[in-house]
Formats: sequence, structure tokens, C-alpha cells
Amino acid sequence: MLKEHRMALFACTASTDFASKVVETINETKAPEDVVLHLGSSEFTRFSDGEFQPRLTESVRGATVFILQSTYPPTDNLMELLLMIDAAKRASADKVIAVMPYYGWARQDRKDKPRVAIGAKLVANLLKAAGADRVMTCDLHAEQIQGFFDFPVDHIYASTVFLPYIKSLNLENLAIAAPDMGGAKRANSYAKALACPMIICHKTREKANMVSSITAIGDVEGKNIVIVDDMIDTAGTLTKAADVLMEKGALSVRACATHAVLSGKAYDNINNSQIKEIIVTDTIPLTSDPNVDKSKIKVVSMTQTFANIIRKVYNYEPISSEFSF
Repeated sequence: MLKEHRMALFACTASTDFASKVVETINETKAPEDVVLHLGSSEFTRFSDGEFQPRLTESVRGATVFILQSTYPPTDNLMELLLMIDAAKRASADKVIAVMPYYGWARQDRKDKPRVAIGAKLVANLLKAAGADRVMTCDLHAEQIQGFFDFPVDHIYASTVFLPYIKSLNLENLAIAAPDMGGAKRANSYAKALACPMIICHKTREKANMVSSITAIGDVEGKNIVIVDDMIDTAGTLTKAADVLMEKGALSVRACATHAVLSGKAYDNINNSQIKEIIVTDTIPLTSDPNVDKSKIKVVSMTQTFANIIRKVYNYEPISSEFSF
């Protein structure tokens, strides 16, 4: 006799808090007759040479398994996710869905210099080879990365949480800014949704993580500006853009960035800039260092959005209503 199909949700080590909140949200919104979901039990054996082995400590036979992991820092966390997918497949899971709130290596989406790898495509190949049947992710650095996969990709937009927050600020003379030419499409979508003008910051780089100059294109004077981007790494581009916009007469500059990578001197760059506030999501947790000043950073949660989409995908329900644009 066949048993009823079921959901199982596991977390890798980089996303345990995020996954716990997703499980909590799913249970809060479940129907009375639905089974209470719990975060799957797993363990990791770590060897002295740096190798590690994940193990699922409960059965997933015949289940639809969701494995949550943001791949930042990318190397170990990606390998951990791949091994968890492989473990679930070998344990006879019916389907394995990789839930990657932050998709590492996404900046390597094309061959922009001679003799470089296309890391985003390689990661897609690795996920397929490990046994993933589907991927969920949020605000890819380049939307065309979805085309690197030969199976379904649910590309979730942080606009579902950013737009309500921006509206709640009730800013007069609001304008949306793109931090560079590559972010113009995203900024244009926000500007349309908020019925406000758009500004584009044009930057030139000498090398990775180092901006040489920025110029602003558009009407800046007297505007309360919100810069929108998919991630903040060292915050060099963002803070330099904010300073340029303030020099050109902006009343205030804020920023919405989905993934708070915040590496290197990012926190110092933010605190030493003229930027008023930075709104990020919880796809990557902020540093736990109590000595770091995080007063300019506001975190809005994506767990509700991911919980809704996970539940709908599991129940074969349409998910288009979960997307702002």
C-alpha cells in the first residue's frame, strides 16, 4: 500500500536560521488537517584535512526534499549543498529541490575577458549532476542565468518586501537609482511600480571591487533617492554612488540590496558614507561581531515569500501571484 506523499525540509549550516523561520511560517499558514512540518535532522562529520560528510539522520524515501543553503561564502557552502543533494537522492527521495536564497558565483555569468570561466553555468551543471530536480533562488545577478538550467528555476524577487518598505517611508520627490548600467532594468521596474523617475549611475572600474569613477545620469537635485541592487559586496560602488548623488543636490540617499555579502571593509565604507539607510534581506545573515556598527542597516525578511513558494510548489499550485515583477 502506497504511503501519502510528504514534504521534508533540511538546512545546511549556512542557512539554519533562515530555514527554521521558513518551517515556522509554513506551520503558521498550514491547513488544520496538514501535518506539522519540522526541520529535518542531519549531521556533519568534519575531518582534520577540511573534508566533510553530511548525513541525513531521518528517512526521506519517497519524499519531496527541500534543501536550503545560501552559497556564501561560496566554496564550502556550495560543496555542502551538493553533498546534501546527493545524499537525499541516494536515500531514495522522490524529488530534491535546492533552495538557494543567495546563488554564489552569479557574477561569473559570461565570458567578459579572455580565458575566464563562466562560474554561474558551472554551478548549474554541478547542481544537475548532484541530482537536483529544481532550484529556487532570489534576485540573481543576471536573470539569464535561469537559462543555464535544463530543469525548472523559480526566480524570486525581493521586490515583494522592498516595495512595501519603500512605500512606508512616504518620501516626497522619490527617485529610484541604478548603481550601474547593469542594474538599469531592475531600477526601471522599481521606478515603474512606484511611479517615480529613475537615475542611472555610470561607473568605471580599474579592477574587481575597485571603482575608479561614477557619474549620475538624470535629475538628482531635490530628490530623495533609493538605490536598488541585487547585492552589496565591499559597498564601494554603493557608497561612492551615494556620495556623488549627495554632491549633486540629492536630499537623501538610501539603498535596497537583496544580498548582504558585506565583505572586506564594507561596514566601514557604509558608516563613513553619506548614505542614510541600507535595507537588505536575510538571504545572507549579517555578521555576528558585536563590535561592528550595523546601525545604518535594516533587515527585512524573505522567509514568508520562500515559505509561500515552497508550499505552493509542493502542492502543485501556481506561484505567479508571489512575484511583484
